[in-house]
Amino acid sequence: MPLTIAAVGDVMLGSDWPSSNLPRKNILLPAAALLKAADIAFGNLEGPLCDGGTVTPGKANAAHSYAFRTPTKYGKWLQEAGFDVLSVANNHASDFQGTGRTQTLRTLERLQIAAAGASGAATLVKGVAFLGFATNQVSPNLNAIAAAQALVRQAKKTSTRVVVSFHGGAEGAAYQHVPRGGESFYGESRGDLRRFAHAVIDAGACLVIGHGPHVLRGLELYKGHLIAYSLGNFATYGRMSLRGPGGVTCVLSVTLDEGGKFVQGRIHPMVQTAPGGPQPDPTKQAIKLIKALSQADFGKSAPRLAPDGQFT
Repeated sequence: MPLTIAAVGDVMLGSDWPSSNLPRKNILLPAAALLKAADIAFGNLEGPLCDGGTVTPGKANAAHSYAFRTPTKYGKWLQEAGFDVLSVANNHASDFQGTGRTQTLRTLERLQIAAAGASGAATLVKGVAFLGFATNQVSPNLNAIAAAQALVRQAKKTSTRVVVSFHGGAEGAAYQHVPRGGESFYGESRGDLRRFAHAVIDAGACLVIGHGPHVLRGLELYKGHLIAYSLGNFATYGRMSLRGPGGVTCVLSVTLDEGGKFVQGRIHPMVQTAPGGPQPDPTKQAIKLIKALSQADFGKSAPRLAPDGQFT
């Protein structure tokens, strides 16, 4: 049977470090109906769910480095919004070292939300295998393409539908386009994302979902499979910049057939304004932006978006 996945970008529900900047109500609820309408709802958990712990030494200077710590009690909001699986493969997963990673995984397990990217093993959710990649030392590395392909082939043994998510690419409004070749940011190799995405599809992945640049990027159809190169900021409260394209977001709905082939998709446009949290966007900025970026970067390989965000 066909299956629909609702995917979003970065989710960070506020931080209590270095000082408390936390919302008073569940900022995810305006998108809950869209997430729950899908068979599986996916997002990137941008930072640990953690009580206490010690900040990673390299991020201890709050004036010059970003580190996030969301209290574990806020995990309930993820469950209320309808998330089934969250990636923990990103550059903030270790903001509070091993303590943060362990508490995050325990909290998600308690809430019956699957975690992707904590290891190279695929996470099965309703028969779909999820893999998460980043550029850190605790998750599978997207720069190791041959190793990534091997993990996809292994996951393919457990499911006909393998979804790959990655946290990569340079960050900010200047990096909305997907370049050819590798990207770097502050001296860190952030991946050759076209090469990576094509390689994991060649190995058997049926859908690739990107996040990391904090802005939306274009969509590409490659060998009958969809690649979303970045779904941007989705629900990022407090310290994230939401100016300009940083505040334009969406819920991406993708339907796959039994073999994993792309059937149809839709962009549900949303927007964030400070201090953060998604709201429906009647101006449909996300549709217009993704359409323009897709056509500019991928030409004939870009899906054709209708004015309401649908594409086949």
